This record gives sequence, structure tokens and C-alpha cells, in this order.
Amino acid sequence: MFDNFRADWNAVFINDPAARNFWEVLTYAGLHAIVWHRVAHFLWRHNMKFAARLVSQANRFVTGIEIHPGATISKGFFIDHGMGVVIGETAEVGENCLLYHGVTLGGVSLEKKKRHPTLGNNVVVGAGAKVLGAIKLGDNVQVGANAVVVKDVPANSVVVGIPGRVVMQDGVRVPLSHGRDLDPEMDIIRSLMLRIEELEHQVQKVGKVEKGDNDVSASV
Repeated sequence: MFDNFRADWNAVFINDPAARNFWEVLTYAGLHAIVWHRVAHFLWRHNMKFAARLVSQANRFVTGIEIHPGATISKGFFIDHGMGVVIGETAEVGENCLLYHGVTLGGVSLEKKKRHPTLGNNVVVGAGAKVLGAIKLGDNVQVGANAVVVKDVPANSVVVGIPGRVVMQDGVRVPLSHGRDLDPEMDIIRSLMLRIEELEHQVQKVGKVEKGDNDVSASV
């Protein structure tokens, strides 16, 4: 447990340029949250479920970060700012991962089984992002702010959007399917606008033809 604490402590200085000294880091809610979670997780694994829940709820009340005591979190974990972070019971987080405020590692099933995400090592999840279901994010994955990830993500990838789509892998931009860009709603709007223009042209042509027929009839 001491090795985990030391790695968590060092993660603050690695991931937050605002961390200047020992005393400032002692005030970090993200550090408090992971330390108390490790206590709660220890109690949970030793079948002291109620005590684990008490520690977890106290942790949530003080820090604004809700981590289920059953969640498995490896060393070097850091939550920057942290308010509103939620991590579910069966979530698994690898080493040296970074989460920003408003992140949810949530479930989409009511069955009592593995229902929360598994994060590999060195994963970064941006502010407000939601990673949902028993999916796996490989090592070195980066999830953009406010993305909603519901499918597995291969290692060394960047994921953005709703739903989350891989836009880079191994440093190379990934061409998206069907020629779509990163805003499918705008694609739909553009398609509708083009269709409206086509219909307007057709209506104008029909109007001209009808006008011509009327002119001919009048001259006769």
C-alpha cells in the first residue's frame, strides 16, 4: 500500500504543473480521494462491506468524488480537480491513469456481473467524458472532453465525439467510415440543405414549364 501511495503522490507532480510543493499537494482532493479509496477497497476485499461503504461515503462527502469501494485502481492514479467524478464497482483502472473532473466510469447493465470499464495503463480521460459498459480501453488511450465511449478502444488511440470514435491510432489519423467528418449532425444538416436546394430548382423548372404552356394557350 505504501508503494501505491508514493506512486499516487508522485502522479500529482507529474500531471499537474500547478503542484508546487509538499504542503499544497496535501490539500488536493484528488489525492485525498484515492488514499481513502485504497482504505475502503482494503476493507471491501476483507469482507467488511459496511465499513468500506462508510469510508467511501465520507470520501464522497468531503471530496465530491464517488469511487465505489469495489473498484480496482492501480498505482500512479490521479484525479485533477475531481469534482463530479464517478467510478463504478467493477471498474478496473491500470497504472498511471489520469482523470479530469466530471468523468464517469459507469455501467449500462443491471446484472450482477462485470459491467464497468477496464482502463489500461497511461490512459487519460478528459473532463466530462463518459466511459460506459464492460468495455476495454487499451494502454495510452486518450479520451477527449465530453466524449461518450461505449465500445472497446485499441491501444495508442485518441477518441472523441458522441458516440466516441477513434480519430488517431499510433500517431496516424484514422479515416472515418463513409467519409464522415467529426460532426455527423452537421453532415445530416448539409444533406438536408442540398436536398432542399434540389427540390427548389425542380419546383422552379416546373413553374417555368407551366408558365410557358399558359402563354402558348393564351396566344392561340
